[in-house]
Amino acid sequence: MDVLTNKRVIWVGGKGGVGKTTVSSALALLAANRNKKVLLVSTDPAHSLSDAFAKQIGDNITRMAPNLDALEIDPDHEVQQHLAQVTSQLKRFTRPEMYGEIERQMRLTRQSPGAQEAALLERIAHTIELGQRHYDLVIFDTAPTGHTLRLLSLPEAMAAWTQGLLKANERSEKLGAVLDHLTPKAGRDIDNPFDDPAEHATAGMDPRNKAIAETLLARQRLLQRTREILQDSKCTALLFVLTPEKLPILETSRAVDSLLAEKLPLAGLVINRILPETADGHFLAQRREQEHKHLLEIEQRFKQLPLFRLLLQPTDIEGLKGLEAMAQRLELSGL
Repeated sequence: MDVLTNKRVIWVGGKGGVGKTTVSSALALLAANRNKKVLLVSTDPAHSLSDAFAKQIGDNITRMAPNLDALEIDPDHEVQQHLAQVTSQLKRFTRPEMYGEIERQMRLTRQSPGAQEAALLERIAHTIELGQRHYDLVIFDTAPTGHTLRLLSLPEAMAAWTQGLLKANERSEKLGAVLDHLTPKAGRDIDNPFDDPAEHATAGMDPRNKAIAETLLARQRLLQRTREILQDSKCTALLFVLTPEKLPILETSRAVDSLLAEKLPLAGLVINRILPETADGHFLAQRREQEHKHLLEIEQRFKQLPLFRLLLQPTDIEGLKGLEAMAQRLELSGL
């Protein structure tokens, strides 16, 4: 059997309120108890991990239990850091009188659609690489559908931007070479572009374009490595959490269709908060009857995926003790 906790990267997602943070936290403890060194990462600005463990975490790697560290990435902070770095790079190649305009443009960029996600995706990619070096397993408590699909497409976008810049610069260089050649007393021929095929792609570029191109190339390579990890079923798994209710089923169905279309390694679904048979009363009997229909629908819709079932608990699950009990129930479910 392919044990889920033997992977290197696991994404846990689902509709808000279905218990994905609790499941990802318990899964991280389960892996840690199996002697895996685990990093649990949340990209939720509400800091749900801190609530689940009843312990402050924040944007610093924090020890939660033996073999288990946690990290909460703040998307807003990522945008600020990202734009500060871009601003610094731009100021290196512009005159001081342009600094005010650069800062104005960065303020506008901070509010633009996609700015937060672009910065967050790059941080996720760096975190995966950190995990590859220092941990056996990285678990992301996040929305895997949008993030993974964008991480899959970003390398091509980065390649287009980078190659566009390189080609524009190449045309500029060639024009300059032609003009130099036609200039009296130039004393040299036009350089052969095939002289040194091993030469770095940014060789001969002006400092400004070279710095921009090398930044884009570095990000392109980072995202390419991340995509290869995400598509490797030996390394990565995606796990969805849902409850036996109409809206979570519909949302999970759309997400599963998108991810399967991209041939991403879906490990299965965790059906959370199933009513136990011992729950009594007329009201709960009616709920159980409806729930039975939803469970049958889940089995039919997702028959190609493994299903892991968890019963509804009588009290909230919080703190290390509650999550340890949840980890045991995950193990009994077959994870």
